[in-house]
Parts: sequence; C-alpha cells; structure tokens
Amino acid sequence: MCRLSTLAVAALTLTQSYSPASARDLRASKVFHNARQVEGEYDYVIVGGGTAGLTVADRLTEDGKTTVLVLEYGQLSNSTSITTVQGGFMGMSDTSLLYDITSVPQVNLRNRTTAVLAGKVVGGSSAVNAMMTVRGTAEDYDRWGSFFSNSSHWSWEGLLPYFKRALNFVPPDADVTKSANITYDTRFWGNTSGVYAGWPSFQYPGTTFHMEAFRGLPGVPFAPDSGSGKPGVYWYPTFMDPKRVLRSYARTGHYDGLNRANYHLATGSKVVRVLLNGTTATGVAFVQVGPGRPMANPGLETVVRARKEVILAAGAVHSPQILQLSGIGSSKLLASANITTVVDLPGVGQNFQDHPMISASFTFRNFTSTFNPSQEDLYTNRTFSTWSSTLWQTNRTGPNSIATGNAAAWLPFPVISPRWQDISHLLTTQNHTAHLPPGTDPSVAAGYRAQMLSYASALANNNTAFYNLVLTGGASNGILVDLHPLSRGTVNIDLRDPKGREPVVDYRALSNPLDAQIMADLIRFTRRYYLDNPLTASLAGRESQPGSAVQTDGEFRTFLEATLSPSEFHPAGTCAMMPRELGGVVDEELRVYGVEGLRVVDASVMPTLPGANTCQTVYAVAEKAADLIRYGAPTAMVE
Repeated sequence: MCRLSTLAVAALTLTQSYSPASARDLRASKVFHNARQVEGEYDYVIVGGGTAGLTVADRLTEDGKTTVLVLEYGQLSNSTSITTVQGGFMGMSDTSLLYDITSVPQVNLRNRTTAVLAGKVVGGSSAVNAMMTVRGTAEDYDRWGSFFSNSSHWSWEGLLPYFKRALNFVPPDADVTKSANITYDTRFWGNTSGVYAGWPSFQYPGTTFHMEAFRGLPGVPFAPDSGSGKPGVYWYPTFMDPKRVLRSYARTGHYDGLNRANYHLATGSKVVRVLLNGTTATGVAFVQVGPGRPMANPGLETVVRARKEVILAAGAVHSPQILQLSGIGSSKLLASANITTVVDLPGVGQNFQDHPMISASFTFRNFTSTFNPSQEDLYTNRTFSTWSSTLWQTNRTGPNSIATGNAAAWLPFPVISPRWQDISHLLTTQNHTAHLPPGTDPSVAAGYRAQMLSYASALANNNTAFYNLVLTGGASNGILVDLHPLSRGTVNIDLRDPKGREPVVDYRALSNPLDAQIMADLIRFTRRYYLDNPLTASLAGRESQPGSAVQTDGEFRTFLEATLSPSEFHPAGTCAMMPRELGGVVDEELRVYGVEGLRVVDASVMPTLPGANTCQTVYAVAEKAADLIRYGAPTAMVE
C-alpha cells in the first residue's frame, strides 16, 4: 500500500472542482487558410505567429483601428499534445507541430547531428516547450544594454516592467505552499496578461529535500523568487492556466477570443522574402505550404503590403534566413547564392547560441525508501498511480498537474568552481577570433570579443548563473545545463537551394575550448552535491555517468564529445541587438540596420542568452517591442 505524505493529503483535500476543459473554440480574429483571402495591405505585417509575433499583434491591435496581418507557417491546432500539462514534454512528441531541421555534423561532437526543434504551429515554441517559467539574472539583461552604453534602456530595470506585463501570476495553493515550503514574491509579477504563470496542486516531498540539500555546500545562494533577478536555488511557476489546468501559451493569451476585425492571421504561409523599395521595407512575399502542399512544392507567391512596418518574428532559425533571402546579410554569402545584396550586414545568421545539455547521471539509492511518494511511484507503484489518475479525472489536481517540475538550482561560477579566477583570466586573454568560423567579418569578431570580456567578468562574480540543475522530486534528477556557452555557431541559407531548403544550422559546439573546462566543473560540482555533501550522505549517492574514471579536463572533454547535446532547444542570437560595428543586426529599437520599416522581434535579437529558459524573456522582449513600435519609447518603464 502506498503511504501518502502530507503533501499528498493536501492535494486530496483541495475542495475546488474543475471540469475537464477542451481547447477554446476558434472564435477569434479572422483566420485565413487561403492566400486569396488575405487583404492586399495592412498597417503592419508580422512574419511568424509564435511567442513574439502573437504578443506584438495583440498589443498593436488593442486600439481597434491598427490593422495587422500575422503570417504563420504552421496551423491552428487543438491537439492535446499542446494542452496537456503532465510531464511538460507532450508538445515535443508531436512531430507535426515542429520544423523538420537537422544540424550539420558537429566536428567536435564526433560528427553527430542534432535535431533543431522549433514550434511550427500557431503559438510557436510556446506551444511545445517544457513550460518552465524562468527569467535570467539582472546581470544577463544589463549585459545586453552594456554593448551600447551604460544608460541603455535594455537592462534589468528596463525589462522588469515588461516581465510583469507579460504574465499573469497566480500563487500556488496555500496548503501545498506550506507543506513544500514554497517561497515566492508577488512584487516581481503582474496579473493582467492572458498568459498565465501558475502552479501544480501537488509537490513531491523529495523536491523540497533536493533544494534544502544545497545548503550542505558552501556559498550556495537561495533566491526569494524566480523572478527576482538573483541566481540561486528557487521555486518557479509553470506556463499553465491553473483553473483549467492546461498549457497557457501565446495563442491562448494573445489570440483566442479577441474578436478583432483588425487582427488577421493566415496559416500555412511561408514568407520567402521581405519586399524592398530601395532600402525601405514595403511588404512581404509568401507562399502557401499548408497540408497537402509541402515546402518543396509551394503555391504561387502572394504579395502583401505594409503601410507602416514589417516585423520579423520567425525565430532565431528563420528570421536570419528571411533577411538573407531578401538581400540583407553578408555580401560574400549572398553573392555565393546569387542574391543581390541590398544591405551588407555581416552579422545576420552569426552569433548563434543555444544552451548545451550535459548527460551526467546521478542517483540517490536510498531516496525512494526515505521520501514517499516520489516521482518514480507514478510509474512503479500501482496504488499511487491509480490514486493520481483518479484525482486528476475527478478535479484535475494531484501529481498529473506537474509539468517538468518547479524547482532548480541556477548558480554562479565561483560557487561551482574553485578555479573561477583562472578560467576568467583565460577567457580574458585568449585569442577570441581564433574560435570563430574562418573568414568571420571583423565586426562580428569585435562583437564576440565584447561578449567574451563581459563573460570573463561574470565568471568572476556571483551575479550571473552558469550552472543549472533541474530538481524533480525523484531519486534521479533532471538536466544539467551550461547556461552561458562561449562557443558561437551560424544559421545561413543553404547555397544548394536557398529558397527551397531549410537553413543550414551549425552549433559549432565546443569550438571555444573553455566550454569543455567550464562544463567539467559543472559536473564536478554535481558530484560534490551527490557524493560529498553532509546533507545527502545518508541517501547513498551513486554516479553512473560519466563515472569515476573521468577526472581530468581531457577525460571530461572526451566524455562531452561523445555525449553532449549542443541544444536545449533555445536557439538565439542570430540577429543580434548590438552596435553595427560589433556585428549587430538590429539597434536598440529593434530596427534592422540600413533598412527603413523593418524590425526583428524574437529570440534572434538576444545578443547573449539569458541564464534561463528563453520563453519568458521572449514575451518580455515582445511586450517592450510593442511599446517601441506604438509609442517610440518603452512606456512601461514610467508607468
């Protein structure tokens, strides 16, 4: 018989009853499935109906007068793969919701290729991600503005109002909060958005233990709230509507139910280029690629004009591709593809970043006998799994309301590594250009050097998180992540068939050799947590991968070459917001350099990755971009 903890009892005694809810009806703004339905001209044309695109479209059309067309490659989908909360990864299991892209073989990873996952559906990657609602540290966002000046409005203070505007924070249930010792601070959150940051109605007791066990290691900070801008061990919410207990994402928050005649959405639409009159964007050309019409056999081009602006929100993989196809990018690359250069902008498609995932494996052998129930019981204990299913079917509460979990460690490098000074010095003094692709434009190289010097400083302070370990409430914990990789890749058009093929994605994993040393120290720290920690000693920790035979930096690098994933599915950086002389593609107003009437609003503008899952940051960037477009200034900063 399964012995239920006080947490389980708390879940059982919740009195509010929820009836299972289906996805919302498609009664909203006009949706077109045929290019002939699209009007010939709008105030704004937005390319991409994902996290950023739908957010901006919602804000621009709030006045009921401004006309907006959103062009989305994917379809409107009511799939339970999107809406299901349990486990958090159902969206990624449905290949119809994802682009079919594979990276080039990774030279430093024994020529392994990697799936390049991005949402191909209305709602974009917010419809398929792991639902983790996390921000980076304040220094992550201050770093963005520092590439321009010390007074840039791209900073923690400049983005915090938009983080608040972007999400509707609903506190966790009081009983579960008390039982699990969940901490949060509503000062860092808002409550007006249609996108929710909610909490499951159950937590495993082992999750609280996992968090408290970090107190056994010196210097580990504990942040009061995941939104505080501080690194540390903390609880964080889930992209979930807590009343309906369904995924909350860009479509539910910024499209469904709006009923605005000035907000149009065309699905199954692939934009092939931005229309330019000289160096002024006047609209886009797109083709239909819906069901039964694959990209290799698209329909005829349709042209739609933009009276005010074209806004690219196609993501870090496709926004640079569209710019290059439009003649905006490196003149050398464009000449090789027989594309006339309109604006020579070498940074387009460069500076590609993602969060590498490390396949280390540790287990507490005495965990399940100490903490009951545990996550494993959901799959191994029939009594507990039956109880969980019954609770879910009755009132949509209990363990099945947990996505990927709600706790993790996000720690600065001096806490992780005793050699933080040495690695910081090595990064400062290395030949940065040597670790970029051959022939990299000097401006891009200068921007990379500026980023590396900023990271060298961050490696030596306690303000930036470099280490991430997700805590699951089970005997074995989740994913170990390097939050600030130093290596940079590329996303460029495929010269074999620029218009017909997906772009060529090269992560260039481990191309900066210091990445392997930093990741080695991330694993060494995790060893200490499991194997040399007075608070975990009684649980008999065991390391199965990489194993005790791996000790030196060289041995760790060999292990990483065989096992590392270069992607946590957080592509970013390919249209970087940096000064043009530093390889930037967009300015502080997100306007493409050298082009009038064209902006980029998505993860591609992030010059450096935040030390967190990217979705919440994309929402905040989109909210801020909407103000920049509407008012020419970030008005939320003075509200």
